[in-house]
Amino acid sequence: MNDSSTPTITVYGIPNCDSVKKARVWLDQQGLAYQFHDFKKQGVPADALQHWLDKAGWERVLNRKGTTWRKLDAETQAGVVDAASAAALMQQQSSVIKRPVIDWGQGGLTVGYTPDEWPPAA
Repeated sequence: MNDSSTPTITVYGIPNCDSVKKARVWLDQQGLAYQFHDFKKQGVPADALQHWLDKAGWERVLNRKGTTWRKLDAETQAGVVDAASAAALMQQQSSVIKRPVIDWGQGGLTVGYTPDEWPPAA
């Protein structure tokens, strides 16, 4: 049952991430209902991760500017050369995923805090 009261927007991230906090505030201000998926508590769904990589590309989903990436040893960083190796790392260390990932439903997807790319409230 998917009526208008069921949110079709899913925000993926971690609750203490500043970008995720800003995104949730923005969604609330727009009056958009959403569900939140916490990577730390719920993990990264493999099927969702594959969808993100297919839709946005692994280079966009992988956050090379974040603390988690910078703390990885050079060998681990150098081993990320394609979608498969990026996905394996993202499954092991969800903090290397650029946040938030927002599934807008009906095929829409954005990665990162980019409200200028987000759909306006209806």
